[in-house]
Amino acid sequence: MGEEASSLDLKSKIRVIPDFPKPGIRFKDITTLLKDGRAWRAAVDGLAALCRGKGAQLVAAPEARGLILGSALAYALGVGFVPVRKAGKLPAETLRGEYTLEYGKDALEVHRDAVQPGQPVLVADDLLATGGTIKATIDMVEKLGGRVVGVAFLIELTYLPGRSALSGYDVVSLIRF
Repeated sequence: MGEEASSLDLKSKIRVIPDFPKPGIRFKDITTLLKDGRAWRAAVDGLAALCRGKGAQLVAAPEARGLILGSALAYALGVGFVPVRKAGKLPAETLRGEYTLEYGKDALEVHRDAVQPGQPVLVADDLLATGGTIKATIDMVEKLGGRVVGVAFLIELTYLPGRSALSGYDVVSLIRF
């Protein structure tokens, strides 16, 4: 973690919303971190520090909050960015991946020409919970021929089995609940 990130209590910048989007879920709202310029910079820089040296040429990240984090992380690392969008949002030919959230089901798509065979890709998202969203993203990157060199999260919920769903991948997270 970068010096700035370690000097700030980034966990305290995240608002927890009980019973959203359904009873029993304690939603981690990153908008309170995003609006604090110093904390947001520290978070991106801290995560970038954990990801440097992995050799990524691209960062791929899923909609919605993953796009915010992933694009900032790609910028900080000086590499390209691949948006992984909700179904029907991308204009060119796509590859579709379905997944299960901790509170439902959904699908994502990526452009078929977004990743070249053998290209090293860092996959990133704002939050690791059950691992469904990020596993769907990883599967699509690999179906396109990409080589996943790491998986990065702003937040990891250690009380859920997300990390075990990603065994075999180099997983890093900046903040843990």
